[in-house]
This record gives sequence, structure tokens and C-alpha cells, in this order.
Amino acid sequence: MATLDGKTLDELYAVIAARRGGDPAKSYSAKLLAEGVPAITKKLGEEAVETIIEALNPDPKRLAAESADLLYHLLVLWAATGVAPAEVWAALEARKGRSGIEEKAARKG
Repeated sequence: MATLDGKTLDELYAVIAARRGGDPAKSYSAKLLAEGVPAITKKLGEEAVETIIEALNPDPKRLAAESADLLYHLLVLWAATGVAPAEVWAALEARKGRSGIEEKAARKG
């Protein structure tokens, strides 16, 4: 089983970001980035629904595959909007040690 420490996602993000302005006929990432945020969010939503469907089925391999698709499309969205993975990791790190209930209440205030 692979160990994931964020490095894999950081590396994939770098590949995706490098595809900006690339040939959409040769790169799916370039195609998505060229289509813009509305198209990317639509695809991300589709992948989220597919992930949810697989979560309700008893096949962990299919759930893992759909989860990978979901993460990939989330990274494309980040690249399209200028959000670096390090910003997300920092947001998650800032929440460490706080309950989800406390964290959510702090965002409302």
C-alpha cells in the first residue's frame, strides 16, 4: 500500500499547473484548464457524486478509483483558481487539535 504524505498530491498539482496553456488535444488537464472554472466545477461535482455512489457500494477498489478522480479534479480546480496545495495544508494544520464543532463555530463568527 502506498504511503501518502501530501507529496504525491503536490507533485500531481505541479504537473496539472504546468499544463496551463498546453495543447488541449494532448492533455486532459490542459483541456479542463482551458474550459475554465465553470466546466471544472461541473466535472468536480460529477466526480463527487460518483464517489458518493461508490461509497454506498461494497467495493473499496472502486471507491479508491473514484476518490482518485475526485482528488485529481479538485487539484485542477485549485490550479485554475490559483490555490496552492500548501495553502490547503496550512488551513488543515491550523485546525489540528480543534474539534470540528469548534472549528465550524469559529468560521461563523
